[in-house]
Amino acid sequence: MHPFNASHPPKLAVGLAMAGLVPFVTGALGLWVTPEAWRVWVMEELLSFAAIMLAFMGAIHWGLAMRADESSHRAPMQLGLSVIPPLLGWFALSLPIDFAIPVFFLAFATLYIADNWAVRNGLAPAWYTALRKPISLVIIGSMTVAWGATLVRNY
Repeated sequence: MHPFNASHPPKLAVGLAMAGLVPFVTGALGLWVTPEAWRVWVMEELLSFAAIMLAFMGAIHWGLAMRADESSHRAPMQLGLSVIPPLLGWFALSLPIDFAIPVFFLAFATLYIADNWAVRNGLAPAWYTALRKPISLVIIGSMTVAWGATLVRNY
């Protein structure tokens, strides 16, 4: 079976994706347990990493569009999808934290929908949804935990 049609993601992709979740989980939880003097730094690092990950995950669509058949009418859509996530991340970093976190939350949720669209349309590997679902849930959950910290504490 061709790897593009496989139903399970490669083990290396799963391992690297799980490693990429460490800053989200530790950052979000760190906002609750870190001494007050460090919390602003933890929040800045969490949001910076979120912006970087949006850029990385958007770039996946750029790469998939480059592989698309030149006659495909979907490739321009995917190229557009590739630049929106990093722009949203960059924009979110300019916002006050109370607004930035919901932008990241929505950006990652919307990107998950876009990733599913790409799989349904044969533009991304069939296994990509199986990889992205748990990643998206952890990232969105981490953003929710971080958002909760902003509601309880001043940042």
